[in-house]
Amino acid sequence: MSVLGVLSRHRNALLLSGVFVTSPIIMTMVWIAAPLPVDLLVPPNDPGLHVVDRHGLLLRATRATDGSRHRWMAMAALDADVLSAFLAMEDSRFFDHHGVDLRAAVRAARTNLRAGRVASGASTISMQTARMAVSMPRSWLGKARQALWALRIDAHTDKPTILEYYLNRVPLGQATVGVDAASALYFGTGADQLSLGQAAMLAALAHAPSGNDPLAHPDAATLARKRVLDRMLAMRMVTAADVMRAHHEPVATPAGGARFYAPHYTTRILGDALSPRAGRVLQTPLDLDLQLRLEAEVRRTVTDLADVGAQQAALVVLDNASGDVLAWVGSPDFWADSTGQVDMVVSRRQPGSALKPLLYGLAFDQGYSAADVLPDVLRTYATSTGPYAPRNYDRRFHGPVRIREALASSYNVPAVELTSRLGPGALLERLHAAGFASLTEDADHYGLGLSLGNGDVTLLEVANAYRAIANGGVWRPVNIITRGVMASEERGVMSARAAAMALDILSDPVARLPGFGASTPFDFPFPVAVKTGTSHHFTDNWAVGVTGAFTVAVWVGNFSGRPMQNVSGITGAGPLLQRTVLTVARRYAPGTLPTPASHGAERHGVCQLSGMAPGAHCPTVSEWFYPGTAPHETCDWHTPVGVVLPDRYTEWLARDHHEPDWYVAATAPIAVEDAAPRPFRIVAPQQGDVYRFPPGVEGRYATIAFRTTGGTTPARWFVDGEPIESARWRMTPGDHRVRAVTADGVWDEVAIKVEPAKKQGGQ
Repeated sequence: MSVLGVLSRHRNALLLSGVFVTSPIIMTMVWIAAPLPVDLLVPPNDPGLHVVDRHGLLLRATRATDGSRHRWMAMAALDADVLSAFLAMEDSRFFDHHGVDLRAAVRAARTNLRAGRVASGASTISMQTARMAVSMPRSWLGKARQALWALRIDAHTDKPTILEYYLNRVPLGQATVGVDAASALYFGTGADQLSLGQAAMLAALAHAPSGNDPLAHPDAATLARKRVLDRMLAMRMVTAADVMRAHHEPVATPAGGARFYAPHYTTRILGDALSPRAGRVLQTPLDLDLQLRLEAEVRRTVTDLADVGAQQAALVVLDNASGDVLAWVGSPDFWADSTGQVDMVVSRRQPGSALKPLLYGLAFDQGYSAADVLPDVLRTYATSTGPYAPRNYDRRFHGPVRIREALASSYNVPAVELTSRLGPGALLERLHAAGFASLTEDADHYGLGLSLGNGDVTLLEVANAYRAIANGGVWRPVNIITRGVMASEERGVMSARAAAMALDILSDPVARLPGFGASTPFDFPFPVAVKTGTSHHFTDNWAVGVTGAFTVAVWVGNFSGRPMQNVSGITGAGPLLQRTVLTVARRYAPGTLPTPASHGAERHGVCQLSGMAPGAHCPTVSEWFYPGTAPHETCDWHTPVGVVLPDRYTEWLARDHHEPDWYVAATAPIAVEDAAPRPFRIVAPQQGDVYRFPPGVEGRYATIAFRTTGGTTPARWFVDGEPIESARWRMTPGDHRVRAVTADGVWDEVAIKVEPAKKQGGQ
């Protein structure tokens, strides 16, 4: 073969070899130059469900379908210490290389050869981003693929976008994905508000999420964080003073810090029965700022009542018009222990007298008026379970009482008598219409005690029943999940007239005096209808407040059912109700309650004792009557020599051999001239009363309600000689003289004192 032939043959072989060598390089370069898949570095479309409040504030984020906790945060919002910590530990030359750091790769290869094992992987942030974005095995082949994808990603994407994707997708333990989700779990804050020590802790977790877990292994986490801080100091990213301060930080938020907001509420709406199946952001009607303020009030309540054995409290606030849940506090501390997760907003307990307004609403719809008289005397009822003799809370009998006084003062005996007349079945039907689905037994099971709350119900049911009364007697479902969605389902609970009458009685402080006295937590600077309830043996305290705009229901007691020490609705749940109503009113105007006058009612004078048209010797009070319902029969109980009771009262007294205090006083002989109405006088405040500013209440809400008794015309009020516009005065420190003057010139005056407000201090 000639020399030329040999050269030609070798040239072809060389060309062929060149093709085999250069083709993969060319193909790799073409592959790297090709555009990235459009969805490669976009945020995941299944970040889990984000539950937000009515203003868009995050309450709680659920895990994605892959089980991860994940929250995406834009690069511009991340704390600068987070960026520095991760760059120091993961890829200090991130902004200098093109996806693969050859210098780090050579250094890692030398380290691995010396160690005889894989001790360093030299993975850049771009390579780790590639592994997150494109599924690939953890092997040498996988490492090669990472490098290729890193080169391609770096060729088509700017560095901040790569870094943002990485920081939002890096696994950081406890099923968290991304620095913001990890910040929320470990520190109870967002990745935009981290300290240097917290940022370093997250960077340490990226290396070993399980081994450096600060919740499970705090000692290992402390050492890992130190390595990050030392690296940042060596790279002059931080100062020695910064590092010293960071070393003194805890590696994680102490256990017990809230990991999401409104825990009982969000747990409820994420339950299987209510969990939405569409949409990744759920806007709820809850008001987070109001929620946090009321959670603090619940904690304050159990602290204040600890000495009387009350360890738990709960509340719920509803918007009357929409049914929106504005606040939902199921216990003082969801995170305390297993009992803290008991949700008393939806747990069943006996409500005591809290159901009585539904009974009296039924009576009004059946022709009773607020002036009708019921007997509050000893009586034993024959029931299917044996004799039943109801007693009042104060263990006294009050004789014949008008319905206004019986409801406002929450007397038990008249309520049982009214239940006996109307029938427990009719009352149970009314309660079912008002939404009390918890009452699952028949009327025979509850019997006459149904009106006294012997059936278990929930706080949410109670609140929504009172909301129905505020809405003219029409019940609609509570709007738990979505803000502003009006329910189409509705049903009548009572007539609008009956509802207005019930609210008028419950907001009448004078009618409340016989049962609760002049000093209660239920004096407000705006109309509020209030009702309390105390279950048997002081196990549960309830209180409900209804304004024109919202309804508040609170509960105080013990999850275990252990009785409290003589704590009533006034002393237990009452102060919590007062603070809650005032707190809500600062954010939502309370509005006005519907009145009997708005439904055509007119005022007529009646005998204070019998409720009939007043006679010549009767003490007289004013009462509302709808057209055609005012009493025409003149009272014949009062005579110049005393009080003559109808046979139905005297028969009961004779049969039971019992004469209550009211009877002895009422039947004492009186002179004709003493039978006139009681003289005009001030009953609140009283001579010598000393008032103090309630702690934590704004000055505009620190007011005193003025009341009189007797007289034939309305009184005009003066404080220190200056007239005031209404019968409620905003307190001013000092000594004051309060005078009430009627139109016909009759007056009374008392002296009171208001002590200066104490300054709030601390140590």
